[in-house]
Amino acid sequence: MAEVIKMPRLSDTMEEGTVAKWLKQVGDKVEEGDILAEIETDKATMEFESFYEGTLLHIGVEEGDGAPVDELLAIIGEEGEDISDLINGGGDGDSSGDKEEKKEKEEKEEDDSEEDNGSAEAGEVPEGVEIVKMPRLSDTMEEGTVAAWLKQEGDKVEEGDILAEIETDKATMEFESFYEGTLLKIGIQEGESAKVDSLLAIIGPEGTDISKIDTAGGGKKSKKTESSEDQKDDSKESEDKKEQEKSSSSDSSAKDGKRIFASPLAKKMAEDKGIDLSDVNGSGENGRIIKKDIENFKGAEKKAAPEAKSDSAEKTTAEVQPYTPAGEESFEERKNSQMRKVIAKRLGESKFTAPHYYLTIEVDMENAMTSREHINEMPDVKVSFNDMVIKASAMALRKHPQVNSQWTGDTTKIAKHIHMGVAVAVEEGLVVPVLKYADQMSLTQIGGNVKDLAGKARNKKIQPSEMEGSTFTVSNLGMFGIVEFTSIINQPNSAILSVGTIVEKPVVKNGQIIVGNTMKLTLACDHRTVDGATGAAFLKTLKTYLENPVTMLA
Repeated sequence: MAEVIKMPRLSDTMEEGTVAKWLKQVGDKVEEGDILAEIETDKATMEFESFYEGTLLHIGVEEGDGAPVDELLAIIGEEGEDISDLINGGGDGDSSGDKEEKKEKEEKEEDDSEEDNGSAEAGEVPEGVEIVKMPRLSDTMEEGTVAAWLKQEGDKVEEGDILAEIETDKATMEFESFYEGTLLKIGIQEGESAKVDSLLAIIGPEGTDISKIDTAGGGKKSKKTESSEDQKDDSKESEDKKEQEKSSSSDSSAKDGKRIFASPLAKKMAEDKGIDLSDVNGSGENGRIIKKDIENFKGAEKKAAPEAKSDSAEKTTAEVQPYTPAGEESFEERKNSQMRKVIAKRLGESKFTAPHYYLTIEVDMENAMTSREHINEMPDVKVSFNDMVIKASAMALRKHPQVNSQWTGDTTKIAKHIHMGVAVAVEEGLVVPVLKYADQMSLTQIGGNVKDLAGKARNKKIQPSEMEGSTFTVSNLGMFGIVEFTSIINQPNSAILSVGTIVEKPVVKNGQIIVGNTMKLTLACDHRTVDGATGAAFLKTLKTYLENPVTMLA
């Protein structure tokens, strides 16, 4: 059946898109994952890939033309398929006439003698059964990846129990159940991705028959399919089929004729890397081969090496052998996480749309070091240099509001509030928790909040609401010994501050060379909103606060 492709929403503010270029033409074969077109959004020109396979039967928006989000973009289906109703109907699906004809055809194929007249209507879910769909865990999330299941099929589930860890475009988050019962079905396996609202799981009373629920989309199986399945009388083949469905895996035949169970993702990765699945030991349930088994597979050792060594030993010691490089060129290919994709997208948009310029200043940290030492002598108090930089930056923004702004095209929005973003490195990439109204916080409050948010981010407990709304960002690599660096602006902010390490070095004071401690700060600014003189004035104020920490207490 033909699939209707609509104009996608490729950014959180996108209302319409323009087709910059079609990479497939009508009549071309399309595989799942192929790039269909380059689409120009309100932020960048992006590649749009197909989630379906078949033949490109119709192009709804020509190159150079624009269309609103959800407008008919293309139709993919079987070659020669009649799609006139889909085109005329704007892609709403089958016409009412087609639906009636299909319904009559299905009714003719029913076996009335075996039909349960009390069965549920098509699409009806048994009483007490809940369909759990892939949640939208962030404002920009379009699809999610199941990082880990914390419950398995057959487990009891209480309301509030953590079902799974789901990787979004911003973080890996725990997803809890809003229902109680038994986990009857897992719809998306670990390591696999699916769009928002795809079937994630089914929860209901233990022993409930869910065979008539379409696990791909939450609907009921067609009666034609049920009739076909009932006619299978080969018990072994039926058992193998059930085992295959239970594992949600693709199967292959091993060299000894035994069946191999592997997840679809693992099978595709093995095919791409040229790995024979029969050589891989599965670590999943019932020996199923999963993604990490393919990633960790080392391959069989070469047997030719000992023979080559033996031949070499036979040669006389007087003969000098030419050097022959040994080894094998190889690459490790890792699938990009949703977070990594969004980081690439956001930073690319920022770097290529905002005209960056950079200002660097060197700060005398002697007084700051002494003040921090005295503050940390207090019981249950620990303030870092980063906390002091955040506090000083927030106070400097109050004096230079133009730096605390956003470019919108027709206007420049100057924020009256000060929400400080603090860049935190996590295993998958980078997140930016936000300290709201940071200028109103004390140094100890800033320190406590930064520690709490950073801990949540690293433990994958941080919520999307805790990473939204920043007006200025601080990125600190001083703890890694980095002396100086530049950052890419975290849009829609107009500036980001890069903080280096404190360096002990000779400095000149009052005409004398003495040992001092300095730190370099680099401000990246969007020249559309922050002029050079404005950025320089901000850094001068920031320097004053850090070199005289007592002024931050006023």
